[in-house]
This record gives sequence, structure tokens and C-alpha cells, in this order.
Amino acid sequence: MSVGRPAALLLALMLALVGCSGGTGNRDLVVGSRPDGDSKLLAAIYVAALRSYGFAAHSESAEDPMGKLDSAAFVVVPGYTGRVLQTLQPGAVGQPGPTAHPGAADRSDDSPNADAPVYRAMNAALPEGIAAGDYATAAEDKPVLIVTGATAAAWGGNDLSLLLGHCDGLRIGSVAGRRPPMTVGPCRLPAAREFADDATMFAALRAGELTAAWATTADPGVPADLVALADGKPALIQAENVVPLYRRNVLSTRQLLAINEVAGVLDTEALAEMRRKVAAGANPQVVADAWLGEHPLGR
Repeated sequence: MSVGRPAALLLALMLALVGCSGGTGNRDLVVGSRPDGDSKLLAAIYVAALRSYGFAAHSESAEDPMGKLDSAAFVVVPGYTGRVLQTLQPGAVGQPGPTAHPGAADRSDDSPNADAPVYRAMNAALPEGIAAGDYATAAEDKPVLIVTGATAAAWGGNDLSLLLGHCDGLRIGSVAGRRPPMTVGPCRLPAAREFADDATMFAALRAGELTAAWATTADPGVPADLVALADGKPALIQAENVVPLYRRNVLSTRQLLAINEVAGVLDTEALAEMRRKVAAGANPQVVADAWLGEHPLGR
């Protein structure tokens, strides 16, 4: 049966519209990261999530993954809420949420450094065309101060707020290349002494050359014999929760569901363990695939 020219044109238009309706169609979704192993691992986790839903995806690294996301070279770029916020708006703090009903029991932390306010501020700072998916409330990599057991005992516990009573005379260490906080609440810290790696820094801490040393909550290199000072409520250090950023109007509903479901299964302990394996030489994608195999999405 022959088809007239007007009908053929209409059919071609309909086929084109159907082809566009799938967003990314059958092409691979590109999840971006920086070139370092920790960033590659985050990208691998979201690649694994998309693949688990049947979508073709792969990771690529770049020195400026946010720029690649902005230019649409990348479709998804995972990161940490506080770092994204500080990249977009240096010095910014979290945005408090709506005021609770008078008399209501509010056990959440809505201080400027807490998870939700930092996420809200980050969202507000995102460039046009970029959105944020669900952040992982249980998976973070925020700065944490490490002390010896003797220091924790002398201070009366392992709460970060105890540091505020010992601001004078602190000797702080950090690994070169990190950007540790300069303040903890009202306490302005001295410039950190820089070390080549975690092992050297923690050796100096044990030797009494330092009062405390900066690490992060998902750092697999923190020795078990040292004490991490817990940041309570209100938070004194800005939140750094895992969060996926993505291009608007590109992902389908199910693709967005796939990346959002990571927030419900990833936690800091799992992130640290995966980072330990990657630091030992394991392939980030193999590590992420194995983890997701043990923690399937949508269950």
C-alpha cells in the first residue's frame, strides 16, 4: 500500500516525536567524576544504580566535572552537599527550613551546618538546567577531628563541642591538599600543619606533636586506636552528604528513581569500606557493582 506525501511526512513526524519521548533514548548515560579514586567510586555507584534498572551507563572523569555537567557533556555528577555549595557560593551557610509549629516536638537539627539546611542552600545555588537528586542522610564525608584516647579522656568525652573549651594552644594537623575548616563554632583554629599522608600525620598525633588531626568521616585511613570527635546537634561543621546532580529534562522518571534510590541504601560505613578497597588498588566499578549486588535497589 502506497502512502501519500502528506501522510508520509506526518508519519515521519510521529516517529521523531516517539524517538524524543524517551529522553536519552538508548545512548549511554555519562556519569562524571574528578580523576581521583574517591570521586570515581561515587560515579561508579551511580553507574551501578542506573545499570541495575536496565539503563546503559558509564563513567568518565574530568578535572571540572561540574563544568561538563553544565555543558551537557555529563548527565549525572555525584558529589557532597557542602563541597558543591562552597564551590558555587564560597562562604555560604545552610538555609533554615519552615518554622516548626509552636509547641511541636522538633528533634531535627535545622542549624546552618546541618544536613537539610546545607542541601537547601546547595539546591538554591545550582545553575539553571541542573538539579539535585535525593541526598543520602546516612552517607557523608564531612571533616572530623581525630584525637588520642588520652586527649578524649582529659577533655571528658568524644563530643566535638568539648573542643570549644580548649581553643587556646591547639596544634592541628592535616594532609596536604585538603581544605580543613578554619573554625569550629566560635573557635578559630590555628593554621594546620601539613603532612604528606594520613600515616605520617597520625604518627605525629600519637607522638604528642599534635592536639588533633583532620580526617573525614568516610576516610578509611583513620586508625582504630584513635578517637573521632562526634559532631552533635547543633552541628559545628558543615554537612557533606552524598548527592547526585543531574541535567534537567534529560533523565526519565525511572532513571531518576534509580539515582535517587542510592540515598536509601548507602551509608558512611559502606562508603568507607569501598574506599578502602579502591585505595588498595581495586577497580571502582567492580567495587560498586559488588556493593550494589549485596544492597539491591527497590527492595
